[in-house]
Amino acid sequence: MPRKILCAVDGSHASDRAAACAVELAKATGAKLTFVHVNTVPPDRIAKTWFWDETLISAVNAQIKEQLAHGQKIATSQGLTDFGSVVVTGNRVSSAIASYAKEKEFDHIVMGTGVTNELERLFLGSVATEVVSTAHCPVTIVR
Repeated sequence: MPRKILCAVDGSHASDRAAACAVELAKATGAKLTFVHVNTVPPDRIAKTWFWDETLISAVNAQIKEQLAHGQKIATSQGLTDFGSVVVTGNRVSSAIASYAKEKEFDHIVMGTGVTNELERLFLGSVATEVVSTAHCPVTIVR
């Protein structure tokens, strides 16, 4: 049984379904649940460009907060109050999720996918597929 569950959220319907699944799993097992969002626009890269101003940075931060709030709202609506949230930074979402899970010793990852067929997966790839391939622990994919 998992003790620490990491659930990737991005505000999509697929990640909302994953959050609901992760909440159920956490409640059933007594595991600690943490929602994670990956910021692919790291602050050090923003600082090196003239394009990013305070308005854009504030918009990015608001969007991240909103995307995490999706998972948090699902957790509280299902009666789970003991959960955490974290934002990690990385160029590749899949690598950031797998690395964070290993570094912080999570023993289960839950995430959603919007990819519905093999042809789409072949041409577009899938963050979920990459996480399954690289994660050190079991991964539950929710469609």
